Amino acid sequence: MKILYKLVTGGLIAILMSACTSDFEEINTNPNATLVGQITASNMFEPLLYNGANTWLHYSWCYNDELIQYTAFTGGSTRQEHRYFLADTDFSTFWNFYARYANNAIHMYELAAAKNDVALEAIAQTLKVLYMSNLTDMYGDIPYSEAFTAQKIGGTTTPKFDSQKEVYQEMFAELEAANDLYATNPVFEKPTLDGMYAGNILKWRKFNNSLYLRLLCRISGRTEMNAGTKMKEILTNKDKYPIFESNDDNATVKYSGTDPYRNYFATTTEGNFSSSAYKITRQVIKMTVVTDATGAQTYVDPRLPIYGKKNPNAKSNPKNIWIGTVGGCTPEEQSSVDLGSSWLNAAVFCRADAPATFMDYAEVKFILAEAALKGLIDGGESAAKSYYTDAVTASMQKWAPMGAYSATPVTITDADIITFLNSDLASWDKATNKEELIANQKYIALFFVGMEAYHEFRRTGYPVLTIGAGTVYNDFILPTRFAYPTVTIATNGTNAQVALDRMGGANNMKTPVWWSKQAIGQGK
Repeated sequence: MKILYKLVTGGLIAILMSACTSDFEEINTNPNATLVGQITASNMFEPLLYNGANTWLHYSWCYNDELIQYTAFTGGSTRQEHRYFLADTDFSTFWNFYARYANNAIHMYELAAAKNDVALEAIAQTLKVLYMSNLTDMYGDIPYSEAFTAQKIGGTTTPKFDSQKEVYQEMFAELEAANDLYATNPVFEKPTLDGMYAGNILKWRKFNNSLYLRLLCRISGRTEMNAGTKMKEILTNKDKYPIFESNDDNATVKYSGTDPYRNYFATTTEGNFSSSAYKITRQVIKMTVVTDATGAQTYVDPRLPIYGKKNPNAKSNPKNIWIGTVGGCTPEEQSSVDLGSSWLNAAVFCRADAPATFMDYAEVKFILAEAALKGLIDGGESAAKSYYTDAVTASMQKWAPMGAYSATPVTITDADIITFLNSDLASWDKATNKEELIANQKYIALFFVGMEAYHEFRRTGYPVLTIGAGTVYNDFILPTRFAYPTVTIATNGTNAQVALDRMGGANNMKTPVWWSKQAIGQGK
């Protein structure tokens, strides 16, 4: 236990002290190499879970929220992701993290298999897919079938890059294999280690299959993948493929608040978190606040006062209203467009015991709403509306308990949810574009869930974003992918170039990934 404590403490301290620095991951690890240590499978589990969840929060705050216009860093020029200023250090940070954690999940699987620990074998496969799916969704084609084999017989230090289609097929096979292992009802031998499900294998199995739905949704625009057929199979075989059924099933890591089990933002001040750094954007405000013809704000999404807080400065916000800054604004515009901008709610997020979410029940329902509307699964528009209603309700109910931590406590009642569903912001019947409505509400619900909103925007094109005049660093184009890191090009350049040629573009942030709306529209 002392060794485990040191492992988890060291990992979390490294994350907590790094904040938003570009060298968040100092070890240059990638799918071209494998590092293994003398450790048991159970000792690898906690770092994979807790450190991984904290990194999900870090990436949300510094990258996802900026790229997808939840927030804009207006505390100076040290962070300019909302202007699409990204460098090789950023590309290597993501590559190293996802690859290293996937590699560790593989090592955990091997150690578990050697001891016939079926529970950790299954969980390792789920976590591997969780991390590798984000790696491929950030970069496109990646090493998969030959990755992490350098120290194995017949392995390679220069693995081929599988096409993204092949990567998805391989991930689906691993989720199927994990589901089969979960079906044997193995015992999680040390449930106190599990800060997400307390060793409940059925809940892990639901997460595995809900993640399966997420990935099926991601590639649903590729008709040759027959995503709808598999979705139907999952939905009509709930005994074989259990999925999330309520917020109780959410893949949410619960931090005790005691070192080393502390939230990433445990020691972050309000100034560093928001008031002198990240402000809520006009994009979010217009999607969560109803404003009448006179400019009066007549209705507010009940989640907004949990996500954020009004700027308390009476001089910059004399009307005490919700104001958003401009994502992608120029440095010259910054001071004027930022005046009175609303803050993130530090009282809610900056707590040692604040949870972190990999995936939730609301997302599953949004996936099914879209699938029904598009005819991928049965039920048509009637079923889509029902799934949509359930999705919004689940998101509201997920965030409701967090409102108690706000400086001014926020409550969300059942009546509030009904009112919201009938409002101009969320009404199904009033919406002329149901697909956009689903995507927009999914965007709001995905707040602080890793890079998911960024992935979803590239897949759907929603919400409709206004690209700021300051986004000169990628020629006013929201990054379509992250570029392969320099070290990857240097050490495995031939295979990387094959991947780039297959994707049809250069190693930059303008080449679309295979499942994206842009790539499908261009026939790539």
